[in-house]
Amino acid sequence: MNRPKFHVDGIILDLDGTIVDSKEAYLDAAIETFSTFGQKLREQKAAFEIPKRFELGVPLDGLTQGINVDSFCEVYLKAYYAATDIRSKPFPHVADALEKLLMKARLALTTRRHVPENEIVKQLERFGLSKYFEVIVTGVDTASPKPSPETILKCSRELGVSITDCMVVGDSTTDIEAGKNAGTRTVAVFSGIFSREELQKANPDLILPNVIFMPDFLE
Repeated sequence: MNRPKFHVDGIILDLDGTIVDSKEAYLDAAIETFSTFGQKLREQKAAFEIPKRFELGVPLDGLTQGINVDSFCEVYLKAYYAATDIRSKPFPHVADALEKLLMKARLALTTRRHVPENEIVKQLERFGLSKYFEVIVTGVDTASPKPSPETILKCSRELGVSITDCMVVGDSTTDIEAGKNAGTRTVAVFSGIFSREELQKANPDLILPNVIFMPDFLE
């Protein structure tokens, strides 16, 4: 079977679940948050449902085990940002994939983390990955999170690449929706907390197990 081949000049990649594996950080953050309120995490799957709902903008009703939702969110986000700094790690062989992608297009990185760009750069430097990205856009750089196209359009402008010549790569349905809303090609990877079936419903142009396979589908 022939593989589809895409030609793009700019690739806009999501961070968590696409470039780095953040599942241990999600788990640690959930355990710490429930512990702060004198409770235990009852089911591990809830640890991944929490960030998924944050991503989708869906209320946490039914997940906080009777804890006030606003108080829970405040503690959880602090715990997550602390955990991700030490528990997130790059997916295996992601540096090799980025090296190959950089030979085909200019690269930008996006994240919903509400932290300054320099915080992301420091983490990427520890992983040896910062050198691959010309542009990094975080949650503090735009007013509207994905699925708004604002983040994608900002990356396109700062890369100096027409939006129609860009491709968005992410592990969530909101990544795909943001790319479509901006007018780019879209690639979904099921290496994060969204299943292949969930991602398929967003109708990406391509769906892959992880970003390692990306270079094979680019001209």
